[in-house]
Amino acid sequence: MSEFAFELELCAALESRRAGIVARQLGASVADPGGRILDVVCVEPGPEFDDRVALASESIPDAAIESAVGTGRARYWKETFDCHAERARSAVERALEIGFFERDHGASADAGRDYVRQVARYPDWYGRIVGIENKPDLGRPGDLAAQLRTDASLAVVDEAILATESYVTRAHLNRIPEEIGVWRIHREGEGADGESATTDAGLEIDVIREPASLPVDEPGIEPLAAHPGRTEIEVVSPDEKARARRRLAERAYGKGWRTYGFAECESCVADATSGATLPHCDWKGRVVDAPTECGAACPGYESAAAPADESDLEAERDRRTPWRGDPDGRRRRQSGLDRFG
Repeated sequence: MSEFAFELELCAALESRRAGIVARQLGASVADPGGRILDVVCVEPGPEFDDRVALASESIPDAAIESAVGTGRARYWKETFDCHAERARSAVERALEIGFFERDHGASADAGRDYVRQVARYPDWYGRIVGIENKPDLGRPGDLAAQLRTDASLAVVDEAILATESYVTRAHLNRIPEEIGVWRIHREGEGADGESATTDAGLEIDVIREPASLPVDEPGIEPLAAHPGRTEIEVVSPDEKARARRRLAERAYGKGWRTYGFAECESCVADATSGATLPHCDWKGRVVDAPTECGAACPGYESAAAPADESDLEAERDRRTPWRGDPDGRRRRQSGLDRFG
């Protein structure tokens, strides 16, 4: 199975058996933004998860959450942000658009400048965060060891897990940091290496090694550039990690894992046998990454309407998960339509 297909099917399986949010391809670095991308992220619900569901379907900008804009008296937006003016302005516009902020039209009209307030207090909505690195074939590990060492030493996620289709040997385990859990993923009935759990999507997850709880509340070490004989690092404070965790959770909430398209090709079908709708190519006989694999250059290409689109995937996410595409908070969305002039 390709890494892309492996990732989608694992996301579908996790969604069917875990509460909370499943997302994929999210940045989890602090000192080096974009330096570590997690293949899959599972965000477990916190005590106020339902309040977050009702608030907005999109990711809330971090600058808006950190601002001094509150739920009480409306405040002039420029006085509530401790960041670059353009970043602040962008965060205000986005927060108005998605309904996290609302404009006080009376105060804005009287003062000739924009006054805003939060529609609700930002909730304590997420709990444990689990990061999963997908490597179907351990015979082609790439930078796997370095990636997992970063996850263990930085400890932005509560647990880090390696998911593979390969048979896992003692040698494999010895090369992986002991804090990292290991799952072997295989089709139902193919045999098990450890404690198994069958998912609704027809996959079995054999737990080869349980993950350790990582010290998310303590300083972390983020490896940066590697040189012969030494590696540059940065010590990341608990406060920086807490902000990174919130950004990771927010991005996961807004993005989810259905961030793929369907080819405009007769061979491309919307296959729901895994429990979720995936882009399957009948000509290739497998799940495909349509933007990179499909098109007129493919010998099996026959022009046709795409079998599904973004709205179909959003509706499926709404049906299958606690996330809501049109939450109660959207009733305030009109306040964001008259944006800055």
